[in-house]
Amino acid sequence: MDYRGKKIAVIGAGKSGIAAAALLEHEGALPFVYDEGENFDADAAGERLRKALVPYGIKESVTVFTGGLPSDEEISSFEIVVFSPGVPLDTPFAEKLKAKGVKISGEIELAYTCAKGRLIAITGTNGKTTTTALTGKICADHFGKSFVVGNIGDPYTDAAAFTKDGDVTVAEISSFQLESTDLFHPQVCAILNITPDHLNRHHTMENYIACKERITERQSAEDVCVLNYDDPYTKEFGSRCKSSVIFFSGTEKLKDGYFLDGDMICRAYNGEVKSLMNVKEMKLKGKHNAENVMAAMAMTESIGVPMEEVIATVREFNAVEHRIEFVRDHKGVEYFNDSKGTNPDAAIKAVEAMDRPTVVIGGGYDKQSTYDEWIESFDGHVKALVLIGATADKIEECARSHGFDAVYRAESLKEAVKISASLSKEGDAVLLSPACASWDMFKNYEERGRQFKEYVRGLE
Repeated sequence: MDYRGKKIAVIGAGKSGIAAAALLEHEGALPFVYDEGENFDADAAGERLRKALVPYGIKESVTVFTGGLPSDEEISSFEIVVFSPGVPLDTPFAEKLKAKGVKISGEIELAYTCAKGRLIAITGTNGKTTTTALTGKICADHFGKSFVVGNIGDPYTDAAAFTKDGDVTVAEISSFQLESTDLFHPQVCAILNITPDHLNRHHTMENYIACKERITERQSAEDVCVLNYDDPYTKEFGSRCKSSVIFFSGTEKLKDGYFLDGDMICRAYNGEVKSLMNVKEMKLKGKHNAENVMAAMAMTESIGVPMEEVIATVREFNAVEHRIEFVRDHKGVEYFNDSKGTNPDAAIKAVEAMDRPTVVIGGGYDKQSTYDEWIESFDGHVKALVLIGATADKIEECARSHGFDAVYRAESLKEAVKISASLSKEGDAVLLSPACASWDMFKNYEERGRQFKEYVRGLE
């Protein structure tokens, strides 16, 4: 798409908004960045943009920063309005844009229209980050390099202009980002699973599911979509999906697809079953990670990576930061950082990955989740629950209603670590897996995870 000379509004001056503005400048557009945050600082945003423009060799910026949102008069002067992922599409402002016929785009959509090469896109409620990182590493090992972008931490807009026709980009895509896609068209994609999450944003499961399915909107039968056979939503979607579907399963021996048979990952194709690797060869822990590996295998084999190379990379791949990340062994107690377990389903998988009695640290920002299944998963795994954050009352009430009374409260994460250490003995584990977002006490889940690791490493 040709953005030259176009006046474009970018809503939000966070990481993705700044990256979008920098890319638009590179493409010859005239970006105007709006931010209605109370602490918005135009000078600080301008400095971040100047740093973002350095890789493009641009020294003089044309971007204009302003607080608030565009007025009705200003709206009419824009050809496109780019929303940052954190900005919902059902606000009065968004409705006003739609009524005036102004095109709404997103940071992911903008990047896609400026990028080259092949695209692998991964979405789902849980497992996205590990699967994206692993898929990117497999592609980098085979092709010499890959661009790993999106919700994993590096905006797609940072990389788009530097991609070439032979490159492969691997993108972790959230439901927030998929809301504003139109031309976005990955050659290979995956929907790993769909469980209730972000209902404070999407309001209903139907809306949330529809957002996830949008990842295939532009695909055809020539493209590939990898789906989870064990998830009722994605299994059903397989019958409606326009793409060529490859299933994976952790419970069923599939006639066609990837599946787990005991400890062995297998591939069934045209009636022939081939054993690929034993999960005990992997450094990743837990059945859910075997499922993530199968999804990565399916995607990378589809894009041309020989299976023997895929397996070699899988064997050496370590867990990503904040996802059941081993921190240290202290007095015979193993500590794990699963700060990215920001919903109950992710936290269940972390609990199930523990192979010893475990003290869980949970609680945080309320995304209107329910915690019954999480508490029920404690049986045989969790010896105590230490709660922090805005959801502490809600989770404690849920835990006690299920007969789990080993509940403790802490005013801070630091205190929670100390309480957990006092409740643990040699042979136990302490697991930070909050089942909640971090925004009530922390800037993001990364900050929460890094503070946890700092406190654990500081234990005497």
